[in-house]
Amino acid sequence: MKSESILECADMAVLLNSHPEDIVLIDTRSPEAYAAGHLPGARNLREVFTYLATTDYDGLEGLTLKFSELLGKLGVGANQKIVFYEQQMNDGFGQSCRGWYLMQYLGHPNAAVLHGGYRRWLDEGLPSTLDVPEFTPAENFKVHKNENVMVTKDQMLHALDDKETIILDVRDVSEWIGESSSPYGIDYCPRKGRIPGARWIEWYRFMKPGESGPIFKGKNELLAELQTVGISSKSSVIIYCFKGARASNALLAMKSAGIDNVRMYFGSWNEWSRNPALPIEAGHPA
Repeated sequence: MKSESILECADMAVLLNSHPEDIVLIDTRSPEAYAAGHLPGARNLREVFTYLATTDYDGLEGLTLKFSELLGKLGVGANQKIVFYEQQMNDGFGQSCRGWYLMQYLGHPNAAVLHGGYRRWLDEGLPSTLDVPEFTPAENFKVHKNENVMVTKDQMLHALDDKETIILDVRDVSEWIGESSSPYGIDYCPRKGRIPGARWIEWYRFMKPGESGPIFKGKNELLAELQTVGISSKSSVIIYCFKGARASNALLAMKSAGIDNVRMYFGSWNEWSRNPALPIEAGHPA
């Protein structure tokens, strides 16, 4: 798959060999997984996956400050391409894609995801290391927020009455029908269900089996999948999951298929379900 935001392992290897100073690799896995082996030069940033944010003013300001500080401490420069990776595309809930999405929001579009992740990298015979790289921290990573990619709770509430906007839920089936509140436990959140009027494509369906684990489907496959819920290249879509990881995976796939008008409700079910004033649906859709 050719996309500036989806980087094949062989292309990544060429970039690292030819212009290593222009690339920052971010390993989104746990510190333990990182310590057991990682891509040469990669820096570990687990918060890409674990940091939770609400979409009110304080929540988004906190998110911005947090990642400005974290990326600064890792010495990430404004002119560098940032490439995120996870173990493989289906066992980290899309966490590398969440990193890519955060960079879109923070105004650093020169970011990508390593297609297939660490497992595919190793299976293609490419090198790994136990060495932790040395780098010079910066005071803060420069942020130029792009609010056009972010949907807030209030905007999502308004979208419920917008006939021109499709709300797409990409969570696992148990969450979609209201049997579980999250991937972290049935009762992790106080309410179970879905945002009213949402359509559903389980995030796994944006991928297909590869020799080294899941990879994204091709453009025509993705468009066919999206058409099953009435989404075309001209649709306006708001996507959500539990905390913006699986939705980031699906959003990146949709962008690669030419769905340009797609945004994410980053607070997702973790935020929505905790406010009893917000409407929900549960059970099997009619």
